[in-house]
Amino acid sequence: MRSRVPKVLHELAGRPLVGWPIAAAVEAGASRVVVVQGPDRPLDALIAAAGEPVSGAVQEVADGTAGAVVAALPELSGEDVVVVLPGDAPLIDAAAIRELVERHRGRAAAATVLGAVLDDPTGYGRLVRDAAGDLHKIVETKAPGDATDDELLIREVNAGVYAFDGAQLPAALEQVGSENAQGERYLPDVLELLRAAGGAIGAVTAADPAVILGVNDRWQLAQVGALAQERLLREHALAGVTFLDPSSVLVDVDVTIGEDTVVEPGVQLRAGTTVGRDCRIGQGTVAIGSDIADGATIRSSTLDGASVGEGATVGPYGYLRPGARLEAGAKVGTFVEIKNSVIGEGSKVPHLSYIGDADVGSGVNLGAATITANYNGKTKVKARTTIGDGVKTSVDTTLVAPVTLGDRAYTAAGSVITADVPAGALAVARARQSTIDGYADRPA
Repeated sequence: MRSRVPKVLHELAGRPLVGWPIAAAVEAGASRVVVVQGPDRPLDALIAAAGEPVSGAVQEVADGTAGAVVAALPELSGEDVVVVLPGDAPLIDAAAIRELVERHRGRAAAATVLGAVLDDPTGYGRLVRDAAGDLHKIVETKAPGDATDDELLIREVNAGVYAFDGAQLPAALEQVGSENAQGERYLPDVLELLRAAGGAIGAVTAADPAVILGVNDRWQLAQVGALAQERLLREHALAGVTFLDPSSVLVDVDVTIGEDTVVEPGVQLRAGTTVGRDCRIGQGTVAIGSDIADGATIRSSTLDGASVGEGATVGPYGYLRPGARLEAGAKVGTFVEIKNSVIGEGSKVPHLSYIGDADVGSGVNLGAATITANYNGKTKVKARTTIGDGVKTSVDTTLVAPVTLGDRAYTAAGSVITADVPAGALAVARARQSTIDGYADRPA
């Protein structure tokens, strides 16, 4: 990956790579999920955040895939079936895991291997089956001579996903050696040991060959990410969401979208975002960890940690920063920035304004270029502005916080308001105009 970040912590659709097989295992009904990591323990925070039934184990020495499973065994005692998943194959899903376990139990096998049929199996180990359809052996193909010509014609490959009989697995693992060029203990060697002990080795072909795809570099991350996006968007579309150009849209895995919402080209709905029913998410909109209620319209805007109420509108080119909250029917228009502020029900901030650290009542209209001066650069203190119901500010009004405008108050155009304005009053805070006749004809 050429990165300071461990491979399995690189994100795909808002979730670390290793988080995908964890989520699939939990969804499939695993009673416990053990995540094996190295001695530097880079996954501790992820494991802690995952909660039950996820726990961690440490493989102190990088001695191969069999060694990784050995590290997990203390957490797995008493389990009748142990499923092993690679942490860098994010497209494995709950359906594939459930089918693997069901077929494994139905066959009463010592082990069952998940395979996939690929159009181009080059580089993958092949699954060689016997006459009964059980697995005879896995043939590697990395070096010339590893496989025969007939074996190279096999298109079913090893997915690196296994189901083991929990009672037989520990003894077989103890016998796995490291007599190979890499000096590692390989998990597939367990299959031969179980067979030698009289166990049956089954094989299941995945319905979707994409489940085997792993990530080893940034380009593979992008390719697998595109497949994950296609899956996610298809699920949303089948649930009633319209995508005008799905190929240009990014939706993270934990995003929810209601029925009859339309998502235009170039939209990004990132981690933690919820979108209600009957919304219109306009071209180029980016929403990060934001809540958008039913019937809202967002036009080419950015939302970060914001909340948009029912029937509210934003944009085009609005910017809602963390803590921005629009109540039902509110409007934030063109080139308006809102930060840590509440815009009350039916209130409007139509254009060219900055509202920060403010509480705006209902039915308010803030004129163009209304600014809350909320930050004192000398004392480093942010103060709040309070704007009552029905207030109307004229263009180019600056509200120097802390300041309060009472209900139905007005400000005159070009005013700098530094003192509270009583309810129903008009505040004028500007120099009286002077007109100098003939000024243009005066000598320079």
